[in-house]
Amino acid sequence: MFRPSFDPQPSLDGMSVSIRPLRRDDWDGLFAAAGHPAVWAGHPASDRYTREKFEPYFGLLLESGGTVAVIDRARDTIIGCSRYYLAPDREDSLSIGYTFINHEYWGGRTNFELKRLMLDHAFAHYDEVWFHIAPTNIRSQKAVAKLGAENMYETVLNLSGVPAPGFCFRLGKNAWLLHRKMLETSA
Repeated sequence: MFRPSFDPQPSLDGMSVSIRPLRRDDWDGLFAAAGHPAVWAGHPASDRYTREKFEPYFGLLLESGGTVAVIDRARDTIIGCSRYYLAPDREDSLSIGYTFINHEYWGGRTNFELKRLMLDHAFAHYDEVWFHIAPTNIRSQKAVAKLGAENMYETVLNLSGVPAPGFCFRLGKNAWLLHRKMLETSA
């Protein structure tokens, strides 16, 4: 269970993106954001851009109770999603994952802004956040390392119904505050 004071589906606004709880009527918008092979390149579920593979994933995201839709504020369009969940192998620890952003938003500040919103919210309630990333997902490994997260160990986790190897990255509150300041200054 999440800590009682923690809202796993907050509504938060950044400069260019906002997040809000994922809803059933977000299907069309989220599938449009996910519906390109580049979005899933390097991901273990590389065919998730197809309707057949995305539909059960969308169901999992809805049922989780911790998924947020990512909205491009200027276009008022869903561009991806992310999720808070409890770290399966760390007692009383929060994780962020299941994140994807439409490939048109890669290479800019979108992922940092999304993670800034989510991490600031998380660190108001938890002292550390975990990221579980497949060994083949180099893009995500680099992205969380930029935030200050460190790869602590590799293990087999069952996050989506199928046990799979994963790297476990940890980000402490102090490391986040330091990296956040550096990233904001370099922008």
